[in-house]
Amino acid sequence: MESIIYMVFICALMGYLVGCINLSYLISKLKGYDIREHGSGNAGASNVIILMGKKIGFFVALVDILKAYAVVRIAMSLFPDDLLAFFITATAVILGHIFPFYMGFKGGKGLATLGGSVLAYDLKLFVILLIIAAVLVFVSDYICFAPLFASIAFPFYTAYSNRSAIPFIFLLSTLAIIYRHLENLRRIQEGKELKFSFLWNRKREAERFGVIDDDGKTYPFEQNIGPAEHKNMNL
Repeated sequence: MESIIYMVFICALMGYLVGCINLSYLISKLKGYDIREHGSGNAGASNVIILMGKKIGFFVALVDILKAYAVVRIAMSLFPDDLLAFFITATAVILGHIFPFYMGFKGGKGLATLGGSVLAYDLKLFVILLIIAAVLVFVSDYICFAPLFASIAFPFYTAYSNRSAIPFIFLLSTLAIIYRHLENLRRIQEGKELKFSFLWNRKREAERFGVIDDDGKTYPFEQNIGPAEHKNMNL
């Protein structure tokens, strides 16, 4: 019993603290502002792309994926063949990314850390979920469906394949991801959510939001959208 408590404590603490490392927030603070107060309002890679450019945005996404992958693999090496160790760490790293203590528990939305966790578990499953999620995103034109789908499918599939209830621990992070995307779903219903194709077809989205002379810099079209409606895209 003591060994299980020790394992859970180490995996949960290690996963959460690594998850709290939010590069998008740290870079923005070095630049003199809080990324959560600009652009989409999300402390994630997509907002970095919007505010700082694609190269640094993709770098931030890669770091978020790798931090989850690394800490989960470390936990798996410390506690080999222990399914509980994996799911405790994977859950903790996602929760740390979404609810970092030093950011007032308001971090990112968990897509990249979810991806890194699945990648650490099984490359083939990662590729399958990535393909299905990509299809959902391109068909719907809304990226929020990717983390919602993957965070639900992953624990149920692994519970079934392992014939174990342990993967359902991951549903804690699933609920957190769903919670962070409720606003996106509401905006989709209201027609106020920026579409994924905004990344390469800004003009069409500008016209949809009623902006005739988009300057190519203002996001998302602040000329006629209030601050509360800026927070409508995630990655």
